[in-house]
Amino acid sequence: MGHRKHSQPRRGSLAYLPRGRAKSMEARMRMRGWPQVEGGPRLAGHCGFKAGCVQLVTIDDREHAPNHGKQLVSLGTVIATPPVTVLGMRGYSKDTHGMHAAFDAFAAELPRHISKRVSPKGVSVDDAEKMLGRVRSVFAVLAVSPSAAGLDQKKPYTFEMPVSGGTVKECFDHAKDLLGREVRFGDVFEAGAGVDVAAITKGKGWQGVIRRYGAKRKQHKSRKTVRELGSLGPISPQYIMYTVPRAGQTGFHQRIEYNKRIMKVGVGSDDRITPPGGYKHFGEVEGDYVILKGSVPGANRRLVKMRMQARNAPAKPAKPNILEVVA
Repeated sequence: MGHRKHSQPRRGSLAYLPRGRAKSMEARMRMRGWPQVEGGPRLAGHCGFKAGCVQLVTIDDREHAPNHGKQLVSLGTVIATPPVTVLGMRGYSKDTHGMHAAFDAFAAELPRHISKRVSPKGVSVDDAEKMLGRVRSVFAVLAVSPSAAGLDQKKPYTFEMPVSGGTVKECFDHAKDLLGREVRFGDVFEAGAGVDVAAITKGKGWQGVIRRYGAKRKQHKSRKTVRELGSLGPISPQYIMYTVPRAGQTGFHQRIEYNKRIMKVGVGSDDRITPPGGYKHFGEVEGDYVILKGSVPGANRRLVKMRMQARNAPAKPAKPNILEVVA
């Protein structure tokens, strides 16, 4: 008899542990992952709602690529980016136990469609300014309404976004000037720059090890089952180790993808970015939008957060040469 092959997972298949369901439809970005911005205080990110995919016909401007200077067809993801409203700001102090919120200050007047669904509480702006001596970083509290992108959801998403690029006092003054105002995507990013995107992936439900970890199917005569592992581990230790693939929740995980290049920043009313009949499960893109090169995690209509590129950011982004956008 020949050597019997047992079903084993592919190398690197564990990748993310644990693979549990996300707790919220809004992806989190950890504080230590935000990049340091230069060139004056400004918001370090923005957000939008995934609309669909397009084909981009561009001239390859990668200097050391074999196709440099040639026509290139690639995938692009369209994200509707309605303006975000700056509700307030939060200051963080640091001690031996980590970062802690030192104060919360909110705008005196907010738009009606946000104020009737959000009831912020905090100190006044003047009292917050007196606490700057023990503040290490300043974050802006933002709100974005899905209805502004043409979606049915009325309740806005609220989240924090750091203000960086200067001293704590400069960042505080910049956030103070933005209180109660709307910030558009073009005020934060430009075409050619890189961003990191965070979103909740598509949910697949409960799946077995073949679908979940890419394990190999067994021979049809080796066991009674084909889509199960051949072994759950050695006889010692007397428990199943965490490295053994098991069935469980697949999809609807929080994921961050790095270095997505901004190919185009535009307004839906200026040009025809929506295909005839609209994007599937989304519809028409009528307001501001951005096209990112490559794919973006999550289903259509899902919230996508974008922050400034944290890894290998170029000193000066080059504007892409787009010949055609095929929706």
